[in-house]
Amino acid sequence: MEEELKCPVCGSLFREPIILPCSHNVCLPCARTIAVQTPDGEQHLPPPLLHSRGSALSASAAAAPPLDQEAAAGPACSGAGGSAAGGLGGGAGGGSDHADKLSLYSETDSGYGSYTPSLKSPNGVRVLPMVPAPPGSSAAAARGAACSSLSSSSSSITCPQCHRSASLDHRGLRGFQRNRLLEAIVQRYQQGRGAAPGASAAAAVAICQLCDRTPPEPAATLCEQCDVLYCAACQLKCHPSRGPFAKHRLVQPPPPPPAPSEVASGSPGAVQGASSGSGGCKSPGATAAGAAGGSTARKYPTCPEHEMENYSMYCLSCRTPVCYLCLEEGRHSKHEVKPLGAMWKQHKAQLSQALNGVSDKAKEAKEFLVQLKNILQQIQENGLDYEACLVAQCDALVDALTRQKAKLLTKVTKEREHKLKMVWDQINHCTLKLRQSTGLMEYCLEVIKENDPAGFLQISDALIKRVQVSQEQWVKGALEPKVSAEFELTLDSEPLLQAIHQLDFIQMKCRVPPVPLLQLEKCCTRNNSVTLAWRTPPFTHSPVDGYILELDDGDGGQFREVYVGKETLCTIDGLHFNSTYNARVKAFNSSGVGPYSKTVVLQTSDVAWFTFDPNSGHRDIILSNDNQTATCSSYDDRVVLGTAAFSKGAHYWELHVDRYDNHPDPAFGVARASVAKDMMLGKDDKAWAMYVDNNRSWFMHCNSHTNRTEGGVCKGATVGVLLDLNKHTLTFFINGQQQGPTAFSHVDGVFMPALSLNRNVQVTLHTGLEVPTNLGRPKLSGN
Repeated sequence: MEEELKCPVCGSLFREPIILPCSHNVCLPCARTIAVQTPDGEQHLPPPLLHSRGSALSASAAAAPPLDQEAAAGPACSGAGGSAAGGLGGGAGGGSDHADKLSLYSETDSGYGSYTPSLKSPNGVRVLPMVPAPPGSSAAAARGAACSSLSSSSSSITCPQCHRSASLDHRGLRGFQRNRLLEAIVQRYQQGRGAAPGASAAAAVAICQLCDRTPPEPAATLCEQCDVLYCAACQLKCHPSRGPFAKHRLVQPPPPPPAPSEVASGSPGAVQGASSGSGGCKSPGATAAGAAGGSTARKYPTCPEHEMENYSMYCLSCRTPVCYLCLEEGRHSKHEVKPLGAMWKQHKAQLSQALNGVSDKAKEAKEFLVQLKNILQQIQENGLDYEACLVAQCDALVDALTRQKAKLLTKVTKEREHKLKMVWDQINHCTLKLRQSTGLMEYCLEVIKENDPAGFLQISDALIKRVQVSQEQWVKGALEPKVSAEFELTLDSEPLLQAIHQLDFIQMKCRVPPVPLLQLEKCCTRNNSVTLAWRTPPFTHSPVDGYILELDDGDGGQFREVYVGKETLCTIDGLHFNSTYNARVKAFNSSGVGPYSKTVVLQTSDVAWFTFDPNSGHRDIILSNDNQTATCSSYDDRVVLGTAAFSKGAHYWELHVDRYDNHPDPAFGVARASVAKDMMLGKDDKAWAMYVDNNRSWFMHCNSHTNRTEGGVCKGATVGVLLDLNKHTLTFFINGQQQGPTAFSHVDGVFMPALSLNRNVQVTLHTGLEVPTNLGRPKLSGN
């Protein structure tokens, strides 16, 4: 809350806050520093020219003296500026058709003008430097000169937050209302936080706010209207008791506030007095409240146009509090007004209602911040996981490359060893042949040298054959190398290098949807129907085209699809009563089907609650009592069905005879949904019924009448129907006694409660009944 209590100009807690026309607040001392004077030549310009020269106004304001009508200039100029104010009002247009004295003209005549700040303070607010006094002159004379300049020039103030400008009237900053409520809140906040020791010491003695002495003189009096503390000399000089100041009330300065320790242990009155001066903020208005009102908590705001008058009404047109003089003689005399207390309560209620909405949004924002913090944690964890995964993948690639490198090196080694072996084998073979041929050549040369013809001819034929055989051994290719020195192995690594350079993360445009979240607070059962609701998890970027809802058979069997679509809420009707169903859902999109959600277990009702179905009954059937009472407009028998359908379990319901005239034959039983509606129940093969008059009853199916039993119905009788699909039987009761034997056996399938009657009978249906165990013994049937 502290940010709401800080002035946008000085950045400190508000001191004497005033309310600007734009509803923003600013400290009164800060308002003096951001006020801007308009030269005399511009205040008489037509409105369009005044607006078009906004930049010139801002430029001239840089050299203008600050406006201090709250302190010395304010009181001193109030007397001298009355005629000037009147002249200013006339120069601005005069008459009753002028706009607002507190506004500049704009293009849309909104009462505000735009303002571009210059010479900004650190918080973006324009702050005008103090104009030094001429040499040899006193500060009071300088303030008097400033007041005289204000009498001949108009002034404006620009909101430091929205930068809207508003002109000041003859009252200057006093024309703006004092925000007493905000001032009291600031004081309470300072009291709760504890006042600073230095501030308490500074505020211990009230000093004059207009003294040019150092240090200032102690204050001798306080003006309640000006909220200014004066010493005796400054009061005579700046606030004489004549002229416009004659009606001002001067009181003694407030006593010094107690120390914080005294405040904590003092009385409530002491606490209130301390809150006025804590925090080091010199707030004369707050201290004046303690002096004038004694134990009063704060000084409440008064009408700025009629001083000393309290607010009593609220003007709905101007949306501001007004006093009774404003209603009698002011500009609010013809406006619609309401009591101040009533509007106070109404606006408090509106503010409380608005705060509820803000509170809800704040709660959502807190939850959102929790989600964001969870996302931060998830980002950290996922980042580490992805880094580890990346390192593992790259290490796997390096390992695979290392293994492939070893394989390739093994191939090169084998190829080299093979070539070396082939060359060495060829070298050894060629060397052996060469040695043999060389020896044969040398032997032949020695034989040729011999001169013995007979001896030569004895061996010449053998030598010739050996030489020829030796020559034939050097066949073609024998003197050529069998292998090449070149390795015919080429490793094409370019695609792999290119793949490595292109190795990057795949940004999947579409992933399968995440797991849907079941909204258990919206899942419910009613009778033999179940309703399920789900939603997509937050922060999901995968699109969802639809959902698939699956349900088992109620006996723990296989799941089956019961719904496929885009909706996130589905109701399944026609299930078994007193059965437990398991349900799950999954989402799908163009990329595939996502995982299943958690399985939710749903229990259908153990007893059936139903009414007569107005959509399935004959048009002559008349229903009332929330479709629980039925009669007919025709003398012929007409059929109406119930809203429930049974295919499993035991079910019991009763029908109370409300009216029974002229001995009709109503029929009670069960039927298929396609039963004939325009004749007595049981005459076709789609119904199993018991029809009864005032004396006896019969069972009927396919127009076959069986088991006539004595005992009928009358007004006030109750007919019970027991459908036991576990035993596949149908039994009837009248007034708690079983009517005849078991009416039908081998009943199997889907059945709906049914009834046929005419206009002489009216019955009321009673459902949600437990299956009775103490019904009377069956009556004996006739032929």
